[in-house]
This record gives sequence, structure tokens and C-alpha cells, in this order.
Amino acid sequence: AQKFNPVGFNAKEWAQLARKAGMKWMVITAKHHDGFCLFDTKFTDYNIVEATPFKRDPMKELAEACREEGIKLGFYYSQTLDWHHPDGMGNDWDYDPAKQDFTKYLREYVEPQLRELLTNYGPVAVIWFDIVTPTPELARELKQLVRQLQPDTIISGRIGLLTLGRPGVAMGDYWEMGDNEIPEQGIESDWETPATVNDTWGYKSYDHNWKTAGNLVQKLVAIVSKGGNYLLNVGPTVEGIIPESSIRSLKGVGQWLKVNGESIYGATASPIDISPVAPYQCTAKV
Repeated sequence: AQKFNPVGFNAKEWAQLARKAGMKWMVITAKHHDGFCLFDTKFTDYNIVEATPFKRDPMKELAEACREEGIKLGFYYSQTLDWHHPDGMGNDWDYDPAKQDFTKYLREYVEPQLRELLTNYGPVAVIWFDIVTPTPELARELKQLVRQLQPDTIISGRIGLLTLGRPGVAMGDYWEMGDNEIPEQGIESDWETPATVNDTWGYKSYDHNWKTAGNLVQKLVAIVSKGGNYLLNVGPTVEGIIPESSIRSLKGVGQWLKVNGESIYGATASPIDISPVAPYQCTAKV
């Protein structure tokens, strides 16, 4: 963290790129599994403002920039895995799982941080939880907190399941597919595919397998034709710069949407069954 200094980060450029790509909202990582907080929080000094030479809150800057560009902002927050906190799950090499108190962690750390995210940055479009909460009861606590602070905020399906250990119903507002997974057939409920613009979620200098604009459009159409939402991950460099290859592909998608957006925005699943390998897809509007 002491070496992390994303001096190339420009919130306005990020928000403008999202608009040019035809995106309607942006989800930014507030805290991932490593426990490092990319926002100004009072509950740990392991955050970008206190632990790095950057000393700025990128969440605040993005919130302002997104409002200016008409882009809704949401936060990714890893509520279950936290390799830095002694009571978070996932780190059995530094901490003894038998001595961990996850309920304490959730109530005295996760919930206060969610309160910060839901009160300090204006309207929040979505809270994107990841790795289901260990029990439905604790997941329900988180859901109630979000509803209390921002009733209109959408909650991702990875907050938890009503029945653990067997097929269950997501407690969130929509169903989250597996990473980069596109179902072969439509799904009755609301759902989303989280996917990458290359092969990795974070930035890797050796990963040059960038998806072209055409490939991204194909995936977008395939997802919308089955009633889903496309959440496309873009990994910036350590300097906070979005790679030029990503920018080129995203702008290409935006150009396509300028012409064909009517078939995507507000569209629902195809009313007819089309083979997933067919060279065409279909969406519908009521």
C-alpha cells in the first residue's frame, strides 16, 4: 500500500469514457478480498487516503464526475472475504479460523463501512456484494441496512442465498451469473453477467488478449437477448490509467450503440427461442 500512488487517475476521464461507451452506470471496487479500502473510511487505516502517498478519495471524485456525466455509480464491496481483517474470512495463513468472530466483523466493521458508502457519496445505484454471506440471517441484516439508508439501491445476488448448501433463491434484487458466464437460454428473473474486457479482473501487464469492440457487442447482444444486464470489468494500471486497448474497444461499442441502442436499452429477452450458436439474436420491447 505504501507504494500505491495512482497519479494518473482522472475521475472525469473515466466518467466520460463510460458515457462514450454507452454505459448507464459504473460499479467501482470499494473493498476487495485483500481488505484494502479504496475510499476514506474511519474504521481502518488500511485505506487509500491514510496508507498511500495518493492521499485522495477516488470514490468521492468518481461520484462527482459520474453525476456530471449522467452516469449512475455503484460500489463493489467484498463483505465475506477479507484477508486483512483478523475476523474476516479467507485468510487461514495469518489467522486461526477457529478464533475468528465473523458476526462481530460484520456488525462492527462491514456494516459501519456500508453506512459510510451509502451516506457519504450521494445516490448509490447498486451495492455489488461478492461471495455469499455465511448465513441468511446475516445477509438479511446487510440487506435491511441498505434498504434503510438508500431504499432505491439495487442489491446484487451474491449477498447470499435463502437456502445454503443446496440450490436456493438469491436474496438480492437480481441473480448474478458466474464470471464471464452467459446462459444458453433466457432466465425468467432479472440477472447479470459480470465479464472482463480481457482475461483478468485486475491489471496484468502480460495480458493482451483484449476483446474487440465487435466481440463485446456480440456478448452484449447475447446477454440482452436473454434478458440480462452486462457488467463489463475494466482493469486500470497501477497508475490509475485505463489501458488504450480497453478505451478503443469501449468507444467502438459506444459507436455501435449510437446506431443500434434502441435494440438494447430497455429491451427484454427474445420472445422466441434462438440457438445460442446462431449468427443472429433477437430482443424485444413492449
